Amino acid sequence: MTNEDLRQAGQRWERSTRQDALDRVPERYEEFITTSGEPVAPLYTPLDVDGDYVERLGFPGEYPFTRGIHPTMYRGRLWTMRMFAGFGTAEETNARFKYLLEQGQTGLSVAFDLPTLMGYDTDAPEAEGEFGKCGVAVSSLRDVEVLFDGIPLDRVTTSMTINAPAAIIWAMYIAAAEKQGLPMHRLGGTIQNDILKEYIAQKEYVFPPKPSMRLVTDTIEFGSQHLPRWNTISISGYHIREAGSTAAQELAFTLADGMEYVRWALERGLDVDDFAPRLSFFFNCHNDFLEEIAKFRAARRIWAREMRHTFGAKNPRSWWMRFHTQTAGCSLTAQQPEVNVVRVAIQALAAVLGGTQSLHTNSLDEALALPGERAVTVALRTQQVIAHESGVANTVDPLGGSYALEALTDRLERRAYDVFEEVEALGGVLPAIEVGFFQQGIADAAYRYQREIDERRRVIVGVNEFVVDEPVEVPLLRMDPHGYERQCARLAQVREERDDAAVGQALDRLRIAAQGTENTMPYILDAVRRYATLQEIMDVFREVFGPYREPVIV
Repeated sequence: MTNEDLRQAGQRWERSTRQDALDRVPERYEEFITTSGEPVAPLYTPLDVDGDYVERLGFPGEYPFTRGIHPTMYRGRLWTMRMFAGFGTAEETNARFKYLLEQGQTGLSVAFDLPTLMGYDTDAPEAEGEFGKCGVAVSSLRDVEVLFDGIPLDRVTTSMTINAPAAIIWAMYIAAAEKQGLPMHRLGGTIQNDILKEYIAQKEYVFPPKPSMRLVTDTIEFGSQHLPRWNTISISGYHIREAGSTAAQELAFTLADGMEYVRWALERGLDVDDFAPRLSFFFNCHNDFLEEIAKFRAARRIWAREMRHTFGAKNPRSWWMRFHTQTAGCSLTAQQPEVNVVRVAIQALAAVLGGTQSLHTNSLDEALALPGERAVTVALRTQQVIAHESGVANTVDPLGGSYALEALTDRLERRAYDVFEEVEALGGVLPAIEVGFFQQGIADAAYRYQREIDERRRVIVGVNEFVVDEPVEVPLLRMDPHGYERQCARLAQVREERDDAAVGQALDRLRIAAQGTENTMPYILDAVRRYATLQEIMDVFREVFGPYREPVIV
């Protein structure tokens, strides 16, 4: 059948078969849209799919990697089940890590509390009232030693969600591994280290963009030289989506950030094939099943093309987009929290069908508190059921070739390139941040989405439909009430026992390096090994780089 024959057949179907059905039973909505507000056609056919099969899809493990970066995908090895965890003290979080590993988790993921994320010690006045509320508190190497006590760091990969102080926390991890007798080249894991998305969405920046990008580039350079198994950056769309972006914005903004990091590393004089294989990504997975899968496929294809043709990478591993996925925290509801188990299962299945390399599944109680032990076990079991009972891991890219999926993939790809052109017209990522391009786009999308909920054009189960008036009976996590005192006591002991003169000298050397052009990582490591605290090191950078104040966008 030719395309013209198919087009005519489709028109006959539209005029007769479909119209007869509509005359009997009208459709539920005048217009069907994705979670991102994109229109959804009633039917997709080969006419909706662009280009040549090999050029657009290819085969798994081959350029352009639309169908996955590995030829065998989960038939060879399952994705890493990496549950995000961290609360209160290092001792409490260490116990949760060990519990999760006993339950079958295959990688660690560390959440830090707000003072740590902003580079303050637990006992700082700026940190008052924020201890342990959204993650574990880390003020010195001693905390990291306790955090990973009894966990052999050469047998597990660790992801750490930290950005402005990322280089310092990474240095603490390296030093803690050295205490276990492990050289840094044996360590595997990821530091998020994505400062650009902080200016765009999450707002946990400390320094201005340019010195912050210098620190990120320092870690990329250091990692490529000394930690061949470490991902020195996890370019994150997750928080962009949590702030209210569409799937297309998440895709485009994240990849634009990724390409900006590549440019900075190239300007440093690094060879693209020396660092690109260790770049990783971190995406959100929201409720719209097909749109999310299409987003992951489009991301792989765009990244492969740009790395190969724009940046001239020769190593096929440099073309790979390897990514972690977390189910959408912003989709969870405090109302009827048990329903969140269903949402998370759908999102996790989409992540797996989209070809993720690792996955965190949110717990049903996270709209109310940090996850309790029972809730986090159900979240982990969700991944295990998908892996071992659903059958979707038995074949590579089982949805590939779906006309609807491929059409959505092509559309998201076009949307991304439209954004790249707009960013380039503004002078690049940093100028676009300064004029509020990304921020305004997210705000507009979030406003539209909320308006659709308020006007009941979008159903959120338990929120604006199927509402019940009953108390929430989910047991909530309670942290150690004496954790803050114990954390502060440990920090005081560190300050008392260390060699203050050696710490001062290490900080002075770091200050000189920060004022110049040397890579700061060796100096950060030296200070950390001498038990300089997180805030003491961050204060050196605050002194040299100054603070950042976001411009007012009118």
